[in-house]
Amino acid sequence: MAPTRVVTLDLNFQGRLHAIASYLIRTADSAVLIESGPGSTLPALEAGLAKEGLSSRHVTHVLLTHIHLDHAGAAGWLAQQGAKIYVHPVGAPHMLNPEKLLASAARIYGDRMQSLWGEFLPVPESQLKVPNDAEAIVIGNLEFIPINTPGHAEHHYAYLFEDICFSGDVGGVRIPGYQYLRVPMPPPELHLERWHESIARLRKEKFTRIAPTHFGIYNDPEWQLREVEKGLDSAARWLEQTMSEDSSIEIEALRQSFTEWMMEEGVQMGLSEDVMDAYTLANPPGMSADGLLRYWRKVKNAG
Repeated sequence: MAPTRVVTLDLNFQGRLHAIASYLIRTADSAVLIESGPGSTLPALEAGLAKEGLSSRHVTHVLLTHIHLDHAGAAGWLAQQGAKIYVHPVGAPHMLNPEKLLASAARIYGDRMQSLWGEFLPVPESQLKVPNDAEAIVIGNLEFIPINTPGHAEHHYAYLFEDICFSGDVGGVRIPGYQYLRVPMPPPELHLERWHESIARLRKEKFTRIAPTHFGIYNDPEWQLREVEKGLDSAARWLEQTMSEDSSIEIEALRQSFTEWMMEEGVQMGLSEDVMDAYTLANPPGMSADGLLRYWRKVKNAG
């Protein structure tokens, strides 16, 4: 049997291609999205759906890998149009009432909240579905298996569908055309050891393609998972060295140091400035520096 058609919808985040994807899978009676994207990209989502002869009101189900704004911000709006929203149990309360989530994001993004992410509406309880780990989600003749994959966030699922793993952020950030991957490590729940455990779990599953939200569908999942592990190990070594040299380093200095380290890696890989800008938009290095610092204080130095 031929694999089901999966359409990659480019949400054109901040005018950039290949930054955030939403994946469309259709049956005769359903239109399923993996990820809603942020509220700011709803016009691009509508345009992508229109190319497939659909509107937002045709979307019947949305499967969120996790509740970060770039993945889940438009879910409440799509729920208002009639879609059922699926989310990890830890993330579900924040989809019902996003006040704490938005307050936390506002501390990071300040007056850029609206331009970056747009509106984040709550999901009505009647529209919210909370599957358990490995509990099959059956939609018509389609079946999706959510896999609990913490590390990037405690509320993270990857979804297995036929031969594809929709890996959210646990599978890293990758841009088409470049054999290069970055690991997104934002606060507040970054946990490198749990992330390694999640990669080990995914390795036990059978899939031949991997589809990170940032960005696209690839035929080399083993390479991608291996690069995530290498990225986690490199970041751990960088963090250990940096903090051993100056454990009281200010966050701005840490951000600058991490950004320079990432830029140097990009130069060594031969990436153009434009490509590095695209990676930076999909995975801001300063956010990873924040996540690493919190991880160092809350996990590595706990107790």
